[in-house]
Amino acid sequence: MKKKNIALWTIFSGIVISLILIFGSFKKDVWDINANKLEDLTNDLSNPMVINDFSKWTPFEWDTLYSFTPYTTKETIYEVVGYKWDNISETANDNMNQIVFVKDKKVICYLYGYPENTNSSYHFGEYEGEYVTFSSQQKLSFDTEIGADGIRYFNSINH
Repeated sequence: MKKKNIALWTIFSGIVISLILIFGSFKKDVWDINANKLEDLTNDLSNPMVINDFSKWTPFEWDTLYSFTPYTTKETIYEVVGYKWDNISETANDNMNQIVFVKDKKVICYLYGYPENTNSSYHFGEYEGEYVTFSSQQKLSFDTEIGADGIRYFNSINH
């Protein structure tokens, strides 16, 4: 009887651990969850508008925003942000977005891709190097418009 209980307990434990390992790997990271929230909010834009304070408009809190120029290496991005957080990709086209939001020195949102896929395009003005940095305290403002292609264009109006 005791051996049977141990065997059943071992099998049950193995099943539970297997399920945790299998389904735990499907859990989305916070930067993906917040990117989806931001994309959903962006998709809800139906008219051009002015966003006076981007940090108050985003559906999550952040301290610092980094936008990287096309073709910036992964190593440079990791160095600028301060640590490696995921298997990121380098942009392969001049029109691609590569934006990182950081809160308490941790990446909390990562926007990457073609505007056609993310339904948004961000323009921060001229870059002096491979990236620009904004603090949430800077009141980053955007003039938004919706192009004929359905993409929401965010054009910085204070930089």
